[in-house]
Formats: sequence, C-alpha cells, structure tokens
Amino acid sequence: MDDFSPSDLKTILHSKRANMYYLEYCRVMQKDGRVLYLTEAKNENQYFNIPIANTTVLLLGNGTSITQAAMRMLAQAGVLVGFTGGGGTPLHMACEVEWFTPQSEYRPTEYLHGWLQFWFDDTKRLYTAKLFQQQRIEFIEKVWKKDRDLKAEGFDFNSEQIQNALSTFHSRTNAAVKQSDLLLTEAQLTKLLYKYAANNTNVAEFKRQHQPDKNSTSKANDFLNHGNYLAYGLAASCLWVLGIPHGFAVMHGKTRRGALVFDVADLIKDALVLPWAFICAKENATEQEFRQQVLQAFTDHKALDFMFDTVKNIALTDEFGVDEHA
Repeated sequence: MDDFSPSDLKTILHSKRANMYYLEYCRVMQKDGRVLYLTEAKNENQYFNIPIANTTVLLLGNGTSITQAAMRMLAQAGVLVGFTGGGGTPLHMACEVEWFTPQSEYRPTEYLHGWLQFWFDDTKRLYTAKLFQQQRIEFIEKVWKKDRDLKAEGFDFNSEQIQNALSTFHSRTNAAVKQSDLLLTEAQLTKLLYKYAANNTNVAEFKRQHQPDKNSTSKANDFLNHGNYLAYGLAASCLWVLGIPHGFAVMHGKTRRGALVFDVADLIKDALVLPWAFICAKENATEQEFRQQVLQAFTDHKALDFMFDTVKNIALTDEFGVDEHA
C-alpha cells in the first residue's frame, strides 16, 4: 500500500465499470486503505469489501451510516453516492434520492460546451430529443434481438404488435413540433409495451403505478419503480463524469432540476428494466433477485457504455460516432 495513490483508483473508465451497490442496515467505513461495509451478525460482525475502482454508484438505504474517511475514498474513485429511501419494495419508498457527487475541478468541460451550443435553441433541442428517441428504439432492437432469455419469454422485436406500434411511434415522432408532442408519443408507446409485457407474462389487468406504495400488491409495479431508479443511478453517474448539469434536459422540461437524468435513463429502461420487471414478477422473485437480474442485464448489454456513447456524441457531433475519453 506504500506506493498506492488516489489516482490509481481511476484506472477503470466509468463507462466500463461493472458494479452498483445498494446497502441497508450496515456501516460503511475505510479500513487498511479499502472501503468496507460492516454488518452485525448474531455472533460476530462481518466485513465485506467494496471494489470502488470498479463501481459507478453506491446507494445507501435504511439503517446505513458512512464515515468521512470512506466518503473521501469514494470521492477519489469517482463513485456517485446516494442516500435513498429503503425497505422491501420498492428501492426508493420513503423519499427522493439525494445524490452526493464527487467534487473535482478537473472534470472535462468540452461536453458541457457542446451541449450548451444547441440547448438554448428550441429547434436544435427538439431535434436532439428526437435523436434520444431514435437511440432508445435502436437499443430495444439490439437487446431484444440478442438476448435469448428475453426471446424465450416471448419478447420478440419483430412481432407484428411491436412493429405496428413502432411505425406509429416513428411517424408521430417525426411530426412532433414540440417536446410535449414527444412526451405524449413516448407515453403511448410505453403503455403499449406494458400491455405487451403483461400479456407475455400473464399479468392480469396490469395498471401502472409510478408512485411507490408500501401496500402495493403488484410486484411488476414495484420492480419497475426499483429498476427505474437503478437506471437513474447510471444516468446520474454518466452525466457527472461528463460534467453536464442535470437541469439541461431535452425531453422532460426545463423546470425540473434532475430532468436530464430521466432523459438519459429512458435510453435503456424499456429495453431492460421493463421486460425483466414483468418476468421476475411472474416468477415471484424477491426484490434482491430482481435487482441482481437487472444489474446483470445492464452489464451484459453494456447499458452504461451506451449511455456514455449517446450523450458524448450528441454533445460533440451531429452524427453518431464513438470516442473513448470517459
């Protein structure tokens, strides 16, 4: 450990990091140059290591505490830390997540500069919102065509129902003249995807409930809320690394402080969170089993990579390419 420096923690690009953690009823601390969490067992206390150099987001739920030394190491590694509501279902039951972002005066400014070049122009911002929608659909196509498990559960991108819905979606998106038109079109597509997923998994009379409800009897709703907040964690991490403030949204409105987080999270939610929420509900999975499944899906399909590539290329170019700075 004598040759160890904080800069060594940043050797893994954020877009390539594999881990997100949700912890509850434990104490997070620094010990011997590592970040650990301590749980109190019946006969002894147990320590578990958190590999912070390969972690994007750490969510702290009910009954958690964290030391100043641990926060310092997490900040040095560029890990986004959030205090959340907790409990069985969903992940953020009690309150809105509060993010603690690592502070660094050396983060890049090029992406913010590129974002602001179009953001104050209504026409360009609308065009960018349409690009987000295009990328969202392309990611659904990529995932659903590749993932054998989703295919086995009946999620077929080439099905007549999905293709008819996308045909309508594309025509209305192209014709949209303001952000509210896009939001309405998006809501209509998502409603159809809920119906499609419910039919595939035999979830009777599904009705979406966006607000957490501790008395909920719908596991599909609980898992959707839970998985969406995990996607928000990835989106917040992506935007922090690129230095783009969360208020510069292109879809969800200029009056919501965290709206760009929702825009970026929407790139992956329908492709990954939505189908697995219904599948895990059908299988009567626990919250932890669902979380493990959806986080594995994020890793398998490189969801964070996709967020970085999309946001960077929109910020820097008119065409979609890839660069490797983040």
